[in-house]
Amino acid sequence: MTSPDIKPKPVPASMDAVLTALGETMEQRDTRLRNLFKFFDTTNAGFLDSVHIEVGLSAMKIRSDYKYAEELLRVCDANSDGRVDYEEFRKYMDDKELELFRIFQDIDVVKDGGIERQELHDALVKSGIELNDAELASFVEHIDKDNNGTITFGEWRDFLLLYPHEATIKNIYQHWERISQIDIGEQAVIPAGISKQSNAFKYLLAGGVAGAISRTATAPLDRLKVSFAVQTTKTSIGSTVKNIWKEGGASSFFRGNGLNVAKVAPESAIKFYVYEMLKEIIGKDDIGTFGRLLAGGTAGAVAQTAVYPMELVKTRLQTYVSEPGKFPSLGKLSKDIWVHEGPRAFYKGMVPSLLGIIPYAGIDLAVYETLKEMSKTYGFVDSEPGPIAQLSCGTVAGALGAACVYPLQVVRTRMQAHQAKEAARYNGMADVFIKTYQKEGARGFYKGLFPNLLKVIPAASITYISYEAMKKALELQ
Repeated sequence: MTSPDIKPKPVPASMDAVLTALGETMEQRDTRLRNLFKFFDTTNAGFLDSVHIEVGLSAMKIRSDYKYAEELLRVCDANSDGRVDYEEFRKYMDDKELELFRIFQDIDVVKDGGIERQELHDALVKSGIELNDAELASFVEHIDKDNNGTITFGEWRDFLLLYPHEATIKNIYQHWERISQIDIGEQAVIPAGISKQSNAFKYLLAGGVAGAISRTATAPLDRLKVSFAVQTTKTSIGSTVKNIWKEGGASSFFRGNGLNVAKVAPESAIKFYVYEMLKEIIGKDDIGTFGRLLAGGTAGAVAQTAVYPMELVKTRLQTYVSEPGKFPSLGKLSKDIWVHEGPRAFYKGMVPSLLGIIPYAGIDLAVYETLKEMSKTYGFVDSEPGPIAQLSCGTVAGALGAACVYPLQVVRTRMQAHQAKEAARYNGMADVFIKTYQKEGARGFYKGLFPNLLKVIPAASITYISYEAMKKALELQ
């Protein structure tokens, strides 16, 4: 027995150590791997392609929406010829078993050759994930095939051997989330993303603060975008900047930013909880790409509707024409809208705003997934793309999505800024489209696009940096 005062030393990760942990000889291991290769090579072709691997995963009862044949092929196919021979397959198995042995050793704190339930729990908590007793029991039971309460290295290996990505605690947890539903007749209790994380509130707080910092940093570009969007005559960036400066100097570029920041918390919270509620209604943890698009779009629409009056008042504040340094307070501006235009005025432009949600989300998701797959093909062969790569993919996808639905944004902004007492009154969304096209042509629908795209990269970068800093401050790392 190990003395409580002496910390057990981990066994160095070597193939000899792996064989010892498995109780195998090299010959027995080679036989096992050849049999596994033959299991996939159902046509006796002497190699594996994506079809072989797909059929093999189906035979193992991997859920149809979580087959990772392409990823597994990619990490095994050392010479990138689209097929995997036994030597390539064996090389992958050697590397994977060594990788799994290392993380097994990290979790096995007492170094007794097995992972106890408490050790797995502690490793998950350290990574920011906390399961209740029932969920932890389900996790352990799924891996612990002999049900003796201890996960051996052989059981650990069998669970993760074909997992094509890096075996970190978070990745293993997410792998279990998806794969644990394959058992027929068994409904696993699975955490639904961040809502079951032990630090859910802290993550939301970190995201809210990061969003507020990002919006404040890019507020001048937002003010410039709105000013351009409501202009019906030809103008330039230089003259627009001068006009904004004349209204009150540098502070004029931040007019309306307080409301923009104030929207972050309620909009994010509403979107998050509606999304989680819709997942519960659908009745599945993994709702698929279309489900995420539909649930995310619906959640975004509900959240945007709830905070829309704040968005309208912000636009009115940014487009209010006044003498230098003189503009109304939020209270007076809101009261004037209510008295002179009625409560419905607070929802002007909401229709084009809502119409743009699904197309934007669809384009954003499609481009993001395409770029992410490309990065996995050409840059990240054996792991998921890192945060910087994902940030880059998200930035490009967001910019393209924003550009595609920007005409709807121009129409929305013009409807928001328009006051009922103005002479050139717009009679609804269609009227804005018609008058804009008649007077300004197709280019009129893209006024302000340049400053809008210009803020995408800094906004995404500032959000990411701020979010990481907040996570560190809140001890989420």
